[in-house]
Amino acid sequence: MLILNVAYPFAPVGPDAVGGAEQILTALDAGLIRAGHRSVVIAKEGSVCRGTLIPVPAFKAIDDGVREAGYRRVRQAIAEALERFPVDLIHFHGLDFARYLPPDGPPALATLHLPVHLYPPEALFPRRPGMWLHSVSESQRRDCPPGAPLLATLPNGVDLTALRPGFRKRGFALCLGRICREKGYHEALDAAREAGVSLILAGEVFPYEDHQRYFREEIALRLGRGARFLGPLGLARKRRLLAAARCLIVPSRIAETSSLVAMEALACGTPVVAFRAGALPEIVEHGRTGFLVADVPEMAQALKDVETLDPAICRAEAERRFSAETMISRYFDLYRQLVGQTVHA
Repeated sequence: MLILNVAYPFAPVGPDAVGGAEQILTALDAGLIRAGHRSVVIAKEGSVCRGTLIPVPAFKAIDDGVREAGYRRVRQAIAEALERFPVDLIHFHGLDFARYLPPDGPPALATLHLPVHLYPPEALFPRRPGMWLHSVSESQRRDCPPGAPLLATLPNGVDLTALRPGFRKRGFALCLGRICREKGYHEALDAAREAGVSLILAGEVFPYEDHQRYFREEIALRLGRGARFLGPLGLARKRRLLAAARCLIVPSRIAETSSLVAMEALACGTPVVAFRAGALPEIVEHGRTGFLVADVPEMAQALKDVETLDPAICRAEAERRFSAETMISRYFDLYRQLVGQTVHA
């Protein structure tokens, strides 16, 4: 098979990618090459992939004019790829895929990586023939409007060979991800201070004004006194921190469609403390692989209680449920069905 993966044009793809969509695309690209298939990736300039990269320009700031220019370039890149390569299927990963979806051509699949309410109606009800959507969790599927052309849920997975428990836990709690208001990191900082637990926050502040304002007004003022911000991490450093942390905190208040970082933490034998939002109850087993909490005081108590949880159980559950190889194999089966047009909604 030759699969054309189309990324969100304003975030890089590669082993050090921050966003979940970009991480899944990176895993699929590598999996295609390992299995002897062909992979073509349209992604932001500077992305790293195993297959053939068709880059689109990198922009320092993002506004409506920049977005339109980016969409035009992605449409051109898709046309270029379809002319150069015998593409069997186009796989879209960006929130804005409807803006550059070609009107015809090979079968197409869009993975809904983000909360459904963020997608415009034309994305959830595409008129293009041979176009399919799928969710990454059952909670996300329940949020989809009736009648959308949804396939069966295909959950995310993580690389269990690259993520392993460490030899010794240290005393800090860890937060990882995009630094923006809906991720709720200010509440994690408050909970850690209340619990008397040091906290390391790491992630990227993207060049959106609301993201940068959130960091200035809610995060920077809470740093110090046992709370540190490290910025974006490479894969190696992220793995070391995940393995060493007493727990990972996922303080998101939005309906998370999945949580790769929670799966990664469990693979490292690290329990997860999270608000009961979206798909997180599908990932964290309360009292066994972490704690699901309702507010900052409950989170503070959970940060103390995580020492009662067994890292070996966290790792075993990750092996049973969150394997990237299983995820990739399921995608390959789906690709074959769509290329053969034998799939049923």
